[in-house]
Amino acid sequence: MKRKLYLETFGCQMNVLDSELVLGQLRAHGYESTEDRDRADVILYNTCSVREHAEQKVWSRLGELRPQKQQRPELVIGVIGCMAERDGVDLFRRYPHVDLLCGPGELDKLTQLVHNAVVTGSDRPRQTALMGSNTRRSATLAAAEDNLELLDLSRSINSEDDVAQAYVRITRGCNKFCSYCVVPYTRGPEVHRPPQNIIDEVKRLADVGVREVTLLGQTVNHYHFRHDDGRQTTFAQLLYDIHEAVPHLPRLRFVTSFPRDFTNEALAAMRDCPRICRYLHAPAQHGSDRILKSMNRGYTAGQYYDFVDRAREMMSDISIASDFIVGFPGETEDDFELTMEMVRRCRFKNSFIFKYSPRPGTVAIDRFVDDVSDADKRSRNNRLLAVQQEVSESINRQMIDQTVRVLVEGESKLVSRQAANTGKVELGWEKRPVALAADETQMVGRTPGDQVVVFSGPLSLKGQLVDVRINGAKNLTLFGEYCGSKSPRQTSSITAGSTIAHSV
Repeated sequence: MKRKLYLETFGCQMNVLDSELVLGQLRAHGYESTEDRDRADVILYNTCSVREHAEQKVWSRLGELRPQKQQRPELVIGVIGCMAERDGVDLFRRYPHVDLLCGPGELDKLTQLVHNAVVTGSDRPRQTALMGSNTRRSATLAAAEDNLELLDLSRSINSEDDVAQAYVRITRGCNKFCSYCVVPYTRGPEVHRPPQNIIDEVKRLADVGVREVTLLGQTVNHYHFRHDDGRQTTFAQLLYDIHEAVPHLPRLRFVTSFPRDFTNEALAAMRDCPRICRYLHAPAQHGSDRILKSMNRGYTAGQYYDFVDRAREMMSDISIASDFIVGFPGETEDDFELTMEMVRRCRFKNSFIFKYSPRPGTVAIDRFVDDVSDADKRSRNNRLLAVQQEVSESINRQMIDQTVRVLVEGESKLVSRQAANTGKVELGWEKRPVALAADETQMVGRTPGDQVVVFSGPLSLKGQLVDVRINGAKNLTLFGEYCGSKSPRQTSSITAGSTIAHSV
């Protein structure tokens, strides 16, 4: 009988991809995934150290498992990813019921760790695979690169999985050492995959029906590969090469970009290749030069503005998203106002806004006093969110009466719950109940610019690229009519004030 595996993922897209890869390897070795944690023989948490909130969720999950481990000593519990690498064996002291730790740079060893823990039973020795010190990282870097490349190449690709979107890693690690960030310490230095391996992986995904591939990297536009014969493949050239080599892939996008080093050549590749989405996620983090220097971001606000201006000069329809941290040590009200000004001027599609929290293992926690009060952090967070919401709604309203190409991701989660309970959904400011035909529901998808679109249509549209005419907008969501349908009720049932906006 196959052993059951429960795997929960926290954090960024890189963690999502890591989980997909290790899950594929464990399945190949006889494990069966389950969504019911209580039925699992092996429980793994793939963790993130960038945000405090994600860590708190992991601590809570591990605490919940104490009584379960006491009742079932044979249960295997593992922590993988960035928290495992950063905390190391200290995590065993805090949670003695944890059996194994595996850092993101050692995931090729996870299958063996799990196997060792399973076969040795309840009195098993603890299993660890961590990169450890910088000295050991340097000594083992070449071997680690080769092993992790094999992990990426081992991904299971099956046309029966009905997956329309997929991630492909092009770089690992980060060399930036921003003062608030632990990623360079948990994922190691920047490593770039061979371009032909990337192209082959994208092609295999497109061959089985994947409609959109997202290239991943902590600083994705840093991609640079030096071949043995002296040739070099830049990020821009990689985009051109994938676009040409995989013509049957409808959409190619990438995250996350580092603004200082985004070249005109890469912008030109986005402009020249029609199947590359005109979307950039380029975290600014702050609008004050003084705070940017403390963050060790390596650019000024003026340089960020120049990057945005260059992108919009080349592509007037480009969609740009950003990240911001409020309440960083030393931030004054004047500093914060400069961030507000940046959001208004750059007109981001959306921004991910976070209150600063000191992260163990970072430079900032040792170098700076966390001197901005929680009340000021909350206030600035809410004020910046309000400005971003105004900008986002203004951008979305400009889309009304346009027809956009949407990759359908599936059924709206809110509508799914409503329909299951009542057979109807509530839309609009008045929350009008709208009955749905037996073959349709409220679907959700994304534009090339990463805008969320909700519209009525059959479930069979999932995974397809369809045209939707926009007839309403809020700050988080566009609403429209599926152009393949002649039903007049679909037009009347989607309004600019839909309550789905915060739940799709």
